[in-house]
Amino acid sequence: MLNEVLKANDEFVENFEPVSLDHLPQKKIAILTCMDCRLTGFLPDALGIGRGDAKIIRNAGNTIVGEDAIRSIAAAIYSLGCEEVLVVGHTECGMAHADPAKVKAKMMEMGIAEEDIDAVGDLATWIGAIPGEEKNVLETVETIKNHPLITAEVPIHGLIMDIATGKVDVLVNGNEE
Repeated sequence: MLNEVLKANDEFVENFEPVSLDHLPQKKIAILTCMDCRLTGFLPDALGIGRGDAKIIRNAGNTIVGEDAIRSIAAAIYSLGCEEVLVVGHTECGMAHADPAKVKAKMMEMGIAEEDIDAVGDLATWIGAIPGEEKNVLETVETIKNHPLITAEVPIHGLIMDIATGKVDVLVNGNEE
């Protein structure tokens, strides 16, 4: 696969017209969304986001596990000029159906020691398993809004996207709170 990626990159660079973009997001938004491969090249188009417009933070299930997503959101707000945050979940999310027992079995099959797996604590939480797509968006918005390092001045919005059509529905309008 690496050779295919490198070949594609060579072709891309050969045909690419370089442009100078600022590292600050032009639309001043940060987006926390899922790492689902179906969102690649789909989510930005569906939201009208172009290259250089937004800071996009992706993880399994667009959720808050530990501090990493919060750290990225805080950096986007305080260091990179973001003025709004969108939490964008999607239908048919694989993390809504994540089976920790299957994950553990696969890890062990691939040589990970059981004691190392058990050391992470609750495996479902650690991998980012979610209680359902809409409920997860609502909980994630609340977690961000209530974090002591996130200012109440920045609206936190919650959206859910239909993975087949790209239609987005607003679950939380952070401007109305």
